Amino acid sequence: MTNHRQLTSPQQNTASDWKFAIRSLRHRNYALFFSGQTISLIGTWMTRIATAWLVYRLTGSAFLLGLVSFSGQIPMLLLGPFAGVWVDRWNRHRVLVVTQTLSMVQSFWLAALALSHRITVVDIILLSVFQGTINAFDMPGRQAFVIQMVEDREDLPNAIALNSSMVNASRLLGPSIAGAVIAISSEGWCFLIDGFSYLAVIASLLAMRNFAAQQVGARRHVWQELSEGWRYASGFLPIRSILSLLALVSLVGMPYSVLMPLFAARVLHGGPHTLGFLMGAAGVGALISAAWLAARKSVLGLGRVIPTTVAIFGAALIAFSFSRWLWLSLLLMVAAGFGMMQQMAASNTVLQTIVEDDKRGRVMSFYSICIQGMMPFGSLFAGILAAHIGAPFTLAVGGACCIAGALWFVSKLPQVRAHIRPIYREMGILPQIAQGIQAAALQAQQED
Repeated sequence: MTNHRQLTSPQQNTASDWKFAIRSLRHRNYALFFSGQTISLIGTWMTRIATAWLVYRLTGSAFLLGLVSFSGQIPMLLLGPFAGVWVDRWNRHRVLVVTQTLSMVQSFWLAALALSHRITVVDIILLSVFQGTINAFDMPGRQAFVIQMVEDREDLPNAIALNSSMVNASRLLGPSIAGAVIAISSEGWCFLIDGFSYLAVIASLLAMRNFAAQQVGARRHVWQELSEGWRYASGFLPIRSILSLLALVSLVGMPYSVLMPLFAARVLHGGPHTLGFLMGAAGVGALISAAWLAARKSVLGLGRVIPTTVAIFGAALIAFSFSRWLWLSLLLMVAAGFGMMQQMAASNTVLQTIVEDDKRGRVMSFYSICIQGMMPFGSLFAGILAAHIGAPFTLAVGGACCIAGALWFVSKLPQVRAHIRPIYREMGILPQIAQGIQAAALQAQQED
């Protein structure tokens, strides 16, 4: 039998591979969301960088950098579990329209205060709490809504990978644009641009039609549904292990971004451009990570990817903490961005693949809590520790803890695989088992 690949030119193979890597964009609703959210996230990253630089410019305090980050993330920890219950109950499409509109209002509010030169650290903290409250509902809603935009379940891993590509393309562009805007004008213009960028995602949400119906379980008291979701997530070893490692990395590793203004100004002796380059380099690594994940044809093997990339992230942070050369720091930020986003995206993909649909909102709220809910404590702790022992040693400690967490997950990996394998068999994800089932069915038909 003639091999089809032998009849296909290299150019055709490349085009086919490229189409495969973006296959989830053939779903109209997801394509709308992808385009609108990409524009909005560029503005979001501009605001993150501008906020960090504004706080540092106003105070020069590592502690206040950590406190502002803590203020924006603590609502996720307090409200996230309840938000997950409500996301499973409410219309997720409407939830996202409301949260994106409120986020736009918050950005315009921040811009008005900054451009009128009346903004204070207290204002920034209060508006950060407001945005954090919005994110407590937006993040699990956005994660759980993906499956309703992508009709074919086989395209779900690709959609999640493209989500990561979207986040990291914007993470690459946003900080770079923010650095240039701050250098030629002020932080307030970054906030204003961010406010207008929300119009794109709101328009894309309103343009959606005929998305998949949302599966809703029997409605009970909020505490009962919350307890059910917690028992499900904590009682299922794969979900518990993945979320535990995510929480650890978010606590000790991801707050590195809070310390970046200190590295840019004090260690590397730069300014807002340097900060933008560092965060942009991390975005390059994360974008490479997401593109690699999007090109994967199966979720098989992601269990091994998770601890490997956590170890890469930890090692990159340790090396970065000792670097005093910008070019080396940029390379290490690429590695750190790759490791961090690969773990997050791979964890998201595995979770979305194995979770039961009627508990998706609650599990994704726990996922969001493990990322955004742990980071405020990590940010606050990093700010306090950096004020006493310096930012480089603080980052090195965090990197070492990430490597220790990766080794712990490796020890759990055989058990995690044993629990996931039956789910993959049932879904037909394990090819050899799926082929065996088809062969048995064919043989039974022949015997009949």
